[in-house]
Amino acid sequence: MFVNFKAQITKMNTTKFSKIIAGTMSWGAWGKKFNCSEMQRMIESVVDLAITSFDHADIYGGYTTESAFGTAFSKTSISRSKVQLISKCGIQLITPNRPNTIKHYDCSKAYIIASAEASLKHLKTEYLDLLLIHRPNPLMHPHEVMEAVEQLKKEGKIRRFGVSNFAPPQLELMSSEVGIDVHQIEFSVVKCQALFDGRLDQMLKQNITPMAWAPLGTLFGKETTPQKQRILDQLQSLTTTYNATTDQLLLAWILKHPSKIHPVIGSTNLERIAASVDAVSIDLTTEDWFRVLGASQGHEVP
Repeated sequence: MFVNFKAQITKMNTTKFSKIIAGTMSWGAWGKKFNCSEMQRMIESVVDLAITSFDHADIYGGYTTESAFGTAFSKTSISRSKVQLISKCGIQLITPNRPNTIKHYDCSKAYIIASAEASLKHLKTEYLDLLLIHRPNPLMHPHEVMEAVEQLKKEGKIRRFGVSNFAPPQLELMSSEVGIDVHQIEFSVVKCQALFDGRLDQMLKQNITPMAWAPLGTLFGKETTPQKQRILDQLQSLTTTYNATTDQLLLAWILKHPSKIHPVIGSTNLERIAASVDAVSIDLTTEDWFRVLGASQGHEVP
């Protein structure tokens, strides 16, 4: 019987992530445009809330946010060993600091290694706790990815590896060559397809840690839809029962799933981030969980 020793070795890594993860996409040029002092205070405040994992991608801020974060973090007194730095690679954008002429993907061995090393330089760290392939690439060969991951791990530059936004067959193909520790997907009450398309089932079966980006969905956007109104009405009816905000109930709904999902919070509002931490202690009843699901789908389960 064939045994995937690479996968077994990967699973032995004991790196742990905070239950709530701080997403940094809007901290820099793509959002709040924090200056160095503001970003330093943001990092310190988030860590004070026991959120120790920070989600990055090389492309954030047009390839500038990692560097801004790294500079700000270096000015704190926080030990590197107390936080977990996550980054993603594989997307090539058209930006002034890149020679690209069209947005495309690159998951070649050389590019993965170069991207990881650039993230290390920008974040001013010797290693990444987790490196993800940002999106599945039609031209990607899992063996080439495996070679890049093996080299980066051997050199101590990454500790864990995963993927983002993969469909179950794509994850199955990748995991045939390299151990997958984490799969980051879009998941919320509004966009809950992963409950039914096999993605969360696959992660539960293979002991892969799920992370959910956009965990609040588009519920608080300007556009109003019947689905959003149903969800908001249902959550409002539960706020008194659980002494919780709608934000907290949205996260509690995600956290109840047996695959042990880690929400990636993209907010830059410290009050909202602090409230998200309290969501971890909310235990929705099974019936209330299905009430919220029914509001999302517009009907009871069959």
